[in-house]
Amino acid sequence: MSRYYLGIDTSCYTTSLGVIDENNNILLDLRKVLEVKDREKGLRQQQALFQHVSNIPFLIERLSKNIDINKIDTISVSSKPRDSIDSYMPVFIVGKNQALILSMILKKNYKEFSHQEGHIGSLLLEHEKVIGKQEEFLALHISGGTSELLYVKNIVYNMEIEIVGGSLDISFGQLIDRIGVYLGLKFPCGEEMEKLSDKGKLIDIKIPISIKNKYWTNLSGLENYFLRLIYSKNYPVEDIIHTLFHTVSMVIEKMIRNFIKDTNINKVLFTGGVSANNYIRKYLINAFTDEAIIIFPKRELSTDNAIGIAYLGMTRKGHMEVNE
Repeated sequence: MSRYYLGIDTSCYTTSLGVIDENNNILLDLRKVLEVKDREKGLRQQQALFQHVSNIPFLIERLSKNIDINKIDTISVSSKPRDSIDSYMPVFIVGKNQALILSMILKKNYKEFSHQEGHIGSLLLEHEKVIGKQEEFLALHISGGTSELLYVKNIVYNMEIEIVGGSLDISFGQLIDRIGVYLGLKFPCGEEMEKLSDKGKLIDIKIPISIKNKYWTNLSGLENYFLRLIYSKNYPVEDIIHTLFHTVSMVIEKMIRNFIKDTNINKVLFTGGVSANNYIRKYLINAFTDEAIIIFPKRELSTDNAIGIAYLGMTRKGHMEVNE
């Protein structure tokens, strides 16, 4: 009998359940994006937590109607943002409690991972042969809440992750969404901005880019710069967005290039919602054609999901484990 692995993730903007089998086949990828009111730039934790509480029963009902729950071997969950002692965010309590309850009722194994590990896990599932079982690589987690360069040791039991760079203030996702909201778009703005960007062209101006200590950047200055472009009313919206995506790509390129030069590590994995952006993908793949192996997940696995958590539940020990 084929065994199934269930993952649960309750992030800041998406409630997710995912099921894979022991052959890495994705059986279910259930998600419900949290609702954000017009003109708002995001959700407070208590708002997101309340929506997760409402969404989880709905997704579990769909789960029970689509697979044989008796085949589930392990239930895994993202219990915190990162794998560190001080990493905490209330939204993950909902998923953690639900996963633990399900594991006890169904008498299944229970494991905990971090949300960040889940993102990397979705890449490992898809590119296991290219990445290898025991290998070090650079991962960029670029999303609405996180912009970090991660030095990853892909250890058999659990990954070892060290933050080596990233943004010192707002994230790449926040920068993009904030500019989108200022332009009158609905949060989250990424997809709509990408469509507009396809119609735009690069503005011929010199944009200040801040790189500190090779691997770190500040993005709030870019936010102010692009706001001035908007308020000047000298440039079409499509051109502003196109130039914003180009600038974000350049910043990421510079940090990666510095890391590769210093370490000779040439495998670079991208994950997080911003990595779904086609302009950024094409720019970076072309920029490192001869210097590095650039790996992006499928677009649908770039954004928050529970597939990576399910995969880690099958292949890794976890940071807390309860065996039935």
